[in-house]
Amino acid sequence: MGPLAGLRVVEIASIGPGPFCAMMLADMGASVLRLERPDATNLSSRDPLLRSRRSVVVDLKQAAGAELVRELAKSADALIEGFRPGVAEKLGIGPDDCMAVNRRLIYGRMTGWGQSGPLSLSAGHDINYIAVSGVLSALGRADQPPTPPMNLVGDFGGGGMLLAFGVLAALLEAGRSGEGQVVDAAMVEGSALLASMQFGMLAEGTWSDVRGSNLLDTGAPFYDVYLTSDDQWVAVGALEPKFFAALMAELDLDFDVVDQYDKERWPALRHELTVAFASRTGQEWSELLEGTDACAVSVLSMKDAPDHPHNAHRRSFVDVAGVVQPAPAPRFSRTPAGEPSSAIHDADALAEWGIDTDRLAALKQSGVVG
Repeated sequence: MGPLAGLRVVEIASIGPGPFCAMMLADMGASVLRLERPDATNLSSRDPLLRSRRSVVVDLKQAAGAELVRELAKSADALIEGFRPGVAEKLGIGPDDCMAVNRRLIYGRMTGWGQSGPLSLSAGHDINYIAVSGVLSALGRADQPPTPPMNLVGDFGGGGMLLAFGVLAALLEAGRSGEGQVVDAAMVEGSALLASMQFGMLAEGTWSDVRGSNLLDTGAPFYDVYLTSDDQWVAVGALEPKFFAALMAELDLDFDVVDQYDKERWPALRHELTVAFASRTGQEWSELLEGTDACAVSVLSMKDAPDHPHNAHRRSFVDVAGVVQPAPAPRFSRTPAGEPSSAIHDADALAEWGIDTDRLAALKQSGVVG
């Protein structure tokens, strides 16, 4: 089920953005075969990032392991990997190796720094990539250090999702040209891309490079979080005057809309909002504000979010093998995604890719396949 049903993808196991990209493709119906290393430790069938696909342990350091990858590439639409530049080539499974047997193959490469450049061979993690992209410097409150947003911006938004988009764009083009190509997805560039609006506002002078001083970075009191009487939090996003007016009405405050964007008035407004929200419990504010145009809702924990009435109504979260996790997204009217399933670790999955019984037995015997 799903709009990508019939698509075949080989995933060379990696961590973070690579499996997230593969998960997205599998969620949408692609048949994804994950090739794990013999020393792999992240084989939990309960891991959401590994859901809805089968995996096989393959020793890529053996010549027969690399040969197996090239054989799988013959019938694949795409292959994705997350090695440092040059590693796949040394293993004999680089773009030239795999595209030599399948000229329509899309070869997706996921790295932090990209396939070229002074830092391309350096180690790094999400926090390093978003630092160099300029994004980390903008995250956090005024007079506080930059605040890493978990690894959402680099690994997943600017990494795995960017690679999934690139692979699908290349597949669309291959349908017209009959030719494959390499997709070079770098988390530095992906995280910068996510901040396109802010870079544009910075250029036109409507965004300050001073962290925590702008409309969307806690600088504005009407776009921030406030503590309630029972130590819960309310998220306020009343940016437009009509929504700000609705917020003032619901809170029974007389702050004039014409003063909303007057930065000289922001400290006074912040004080009024702080006092107002501290006067009731989180539940009371939820009952009063949610569903109105005040643009204010409770800040839910990850544990509580699945039970929110809106999320429950849309089945935004699903239970897979006892693990509550985000459901596949987005939604499709004619080719909806199926229900996610637990990861399955099974060498016999190779049979579905044309590896006959005798060959599979020999690969297992030699230790190439586990």
